[in-house]
Amino acid sequence: MLNKDEILRRTNNGLDVFKHYIPGQWRVGRNFLNPLYEDRKASCNIYFDRRNDCYRMKDFGNDTYSGDCFDTVGWIKGLNCSNSADFVEILKTINRELSLYLDENDQSFVVSVSPKPVRKQESPQQPENPKKAKPYSIVQQLFSEKETEFWLQYGITPEILKAYKVFSLREFKSENSEGKPFTFTALDNEPIFGYTGKRHVKIYRPFSEIRFLYGGLLPDNYCFGLEQLPAKGDTLFITGGEKDVLSLVAKGFHAICFNSETSNIPQSIIKKLSYRFKHIILLYDTDKTGLDASLKHAQQLSDLGVKRLVLPLAGTKQEKDISDYFKSGKTRENFIRLFLEFLDNLYSETMAILKPCEIDFNNPPVQAEMIISINDVPLGTQGNLFGVTGGEGTGKSNYVGSLIAGTVRNANLPIDTLGTSVHPNTANKAVLLYDTEQSETQLYKNISGMLKRGKLNAMPDYFKAYCLTSMSRKERLQAIIQSMDKFYYQYGGIHLVVIDGIADLVRCANDEAESVGVIDELYRLAGIYQTCIVCVLHFIPNGMKLRGHLGSELQRKAAAILSIEKDENPQISVVKALKVRDGSPLDVPLVQFSWDREKAMHTYLGEKPKEEKEKRKETELAGVVRSIFSKQKHCTYVDLCEQIQSILDVKERIAKSYIRFMRDREIIQKLLLCKGLHNKAYVKP
Repeated sequence: MLNKDEILRRTNNGLDVFKHYIPGQWRVGRNFLNPLYEDRKASCNIYFDRRNDCYRMKDFGNDTYSGDCFDTVGWIKGLNCSNSADFVEILKTINRELSLYLDENDQSFVVSVSPKPVRKQESPQQPENPKKAKPYSIVQQLFSEKETEFWLQYGITPEILKAYKVFSLREFKSENSEGKPFTFTALDNEPIFGYTGKRHVKIYRPFSEIRFLYGGLLPDNYCFGLEQLPAKGDTLFITGGEKDVLSLVAKGFHAICFNSETSNIPQSIIKKLSYRFKHIILLYDTDKTGLDASLKHAQQLSDLGVKRLVLPLAGTKQEKDISDYFKSGKTRENFIRLFLEFLDNLYSETMAILKPCEIDFNNPPVQAEMIISINDVPLGTQGNLFGVTGGEGTGKSNYVGSLIAGTVRNANLPIDTLGTSVHPNTANKAVLLYDTEQSETQLYKNISGMLKRGKLNAMPDYFKAYCLTSMSRKERLQAIIQSMDKFYYQYGGIHLVVIDGIADLVRCANDEAESVGVIDELYRLAGIYQTCIVCVLHFIPNGMKLRGHLGSELQRKAAAILSIEKDENPQISVVKALKVRDGSPLDVPLVQFSWDREKAMHTYLGEKPKEEKEKRKETELAGVVRSIFSKQKHCTYVDLCEQIQSILDVKERIAKSYIRFMRDREIIQKLLLCKGLHNKAYVKP
């Protein structure tokens, strides 16, 4: 039968409906931004309405969106709960989209329209009788030697007792429920201890028939140890009694307790404490009462992250709580090991997934094979990204074509790979080219040039090339992911992947989230298939940096970045390194290539002379420090070194060598001691 009550019954009183239709990581009872409109202040809350026995949403910023789960579905679907026909449609929508499998064809179902509840005018209630303070008086005394020994068996020192306002009492006077006065006097074998507060005292008589008594006005939310907690901490234990709190404090832990194990734990207190502590753990007695109470509280407070730890104790009168645990001779280290076991169980799934990622120093990982290099400087290696960038018409596609030719070439004949060493594909693994910019005609022409450079007459079966211009951007990435998976198994591995135009895999290269997502996915694929993915980015680099969020993210993740630029002679293209993970990009030689009409292909022209490399190094570094000193007149050596590391993505030793180079060339100068600015530098005008 399809009706409101049946849906509420099957959806945890409507909570599952909210979870299905309200996106985001929200929690019951906590304010969050309402995703149904452009909410700027977190003032929306999903809570349990005890009067109506269902979950409701309250938006203090826009009351229009307040209501139960049926109202919420109505707003999302453009339906009105006050209209019977619309309400039936809302019920059917929830039934279908949450797969509740209620019979919609049953014409006997009851339709209960969900209008806004009308508040009944209630007669003014008489104020409840306020709690009366129970009169009491106490006579304090110094702790006797025997009383001190009682506390020390749990590790609790006199200093801790003083800090938590625990005193030895000679006498306690009060009244019973009938108003008759009584007096308890401490004896040698029946001591009296008092946990004192501002307006109350809680009496503890460990060896007497009546163990606990109260005097004064005990707060509704009595919480022992709350005032002594630090502002921040790692773990907070909620125990069953005050002595347990003191036992944990004596061992260096943070703890509180409420009036008893069965007392209600106020969510307001736990919510505030959850901001101050990483873990909040219930640590109750191991008898039936304690186990049942801790389980109940753990379920009630699960939304606030409260967990439950059960001590390895028998649950008898002499062995049931944390005080007994320490009294038996267990140490702080024993309890920490117990807590670590608790964390192992709590994080078992995460730790199992993380285990293969752990570095075993005694078993070093297999050295990644170097696929692309210049002068033995590794650029493209297995499991990494390799970036190639440059402006329009600089020869990027031809340079990348030479890399592909180096992998599919005729192994018996030498070929021109434009000054770059490429490891041949002797195992005939897959070589994949995905072009997102050029037409099929142009791509066919480029492949013909690759085969000609590789001195092949036909395209090898393992070499696959695809023109993705007709696909949407979302489809392109999916096609790359799925085809790589297929060819990895079909050819026993992937030797090289080239994506000519990764900017066409995202809607906007300046969208940070989208850029990070694409680069992370490509980096993940390179690691899974142990291949090198060449990412061609059609940007003009700004000095040593790539433009846009996509360029910045590629520069962070790639093992190397090469920029293809035009020389002063526009007929010549120059290959220069922007980033090299192992070494300095400014120490990589400048490779030149140009078009050869006779051979009808680009050919290698050799490296630029050393003077050109030094000039380039000087120019690039001058641009970097000018950008740094445009925001400040001078900076310390350490600050300058850190900024160069950040901007150029190089290690500290490389940054220091750059500073030394710039000081030798007088690009930067050190200020004189007489100016009182020792070890500071400024850029030469």
